[in-house]
Amino acid sequence: MRVENTSAEDVPAYRAVERIYHSYLTGLVLHISSRAGAANAAEVVFRMFRRQQKTHFVASLKKLGLDGLPHAVASAQYNYLANQVGGVKVEYVYENDKKAWIRYPPPRWLWHGTAVCGIPSEVSRGMLRGWHGNNGVVLGNPRLGFVCTGQTVDGQPGLEGYYREYDHELSPEERLQFSPGERCPPFRPELAPRLPEMNWPEGRLRKALRNYAMDYITSILPELMSVLGPAEGSHLGGLAARLIGMHTFDDVAAMLGGVEQDVAGFATAFTRLLRGQGDDAEMHLEGDTAIVKQTTWRLMAGKEQMSPAIFDAWNQLWVGAALAHDRFMRVTVTCRRDAGDPVWAWEFRPGQ
Repeated sequence: MRVENTSAEDVPAYRAVERIYHSYLTGLVLHISSRAGAANAAEVVFRMFRRQQKTHFVASLKKLGLDGLPHAVASAQYNYLANQVGGVKVEYVYENDKKAWIRYPPPRWLWHGTAVCGIPSEVSRGMLRGWHGNNGVVLGNPRLGFVCTGQTVDGQPGLEGYYREYDHELSPEERLQFSPGERCPPFRPELAPRLPEMNWPEGRLRKALRNYAMDYITSILPELMSVLGPAEGSHLGGLAARLIGMHTFDDVAAMLGGVEQDVAGFATAFTRLLRGQGDDAEMHLEGDTAIVKQTTWRLMAGKEQMSPAIFDAWNQLWVGAALAHDRFMRVTVTCRRDAGDPVWAWEFRPGQ
């Protein structure tokens, strides 16, 4: 039996991949917060958002046609439009050319479900330090800062604040300020900017949502290893991944239309998920053993110097899923491209 590769869109797999990576992001931040402390979690989140800003912000401003706007307005509109692409609930309010609001009302995409109860304030502030408070630096405007007026994790009705261009240059400590007494004006959707295309086909929309969730994992895993070191980072990142793999598997299997209760059934589903995340993968059977090979790794494309600990942590997503499917099934990684092999390969064998 061989599962051949195909270019046909697999929308259920896109949905399942989004579910896995979205859950892993939330679970990983909770796991770091509870096991390694709020300060370490805040530092990881800060670095994750700073990495994403460096990768995406300036180029995306041009792509969205915002690069000619006043900097406060462009920054707020970017947050509004970019998060809409990811399915995030978000609001935007223009006040003047030097002051524009952005608001993320509940429920927060980043801390979905009951997870919001376990996110320390420091972690939310780490996100703001990583991105919002650094826009002026990236745009070469030392007068641009961000004022946070509320945080959902502190019990306020949304994470909100405004970009403001001051009449003087800001010190590093002034780039992010807090003013909880202020409130964001009412959101008027008819006055908000719009994406160039709103009626996307489902396949394109699901790919965008998948990419949005995956991009966070691309950013957070290297920073986790940098902050905690590869040994501790791999341990905590891997345990969180295993837990998420186990606890999302029923939902993922349902999204895929069911998974046959044998080794081949799981390996077939795993292959669909790898393809669903944009990779070249195939499965074949050798007796009662299923072998899955992947020749690309879109999640970490272009990161040849990455720590092997990143793969070790990520791989536990699938180990956890396999444990939920059949706790006796044996999963072995037999080849790794980050170790010089031509492919990544897994063997799935029935338990004794």
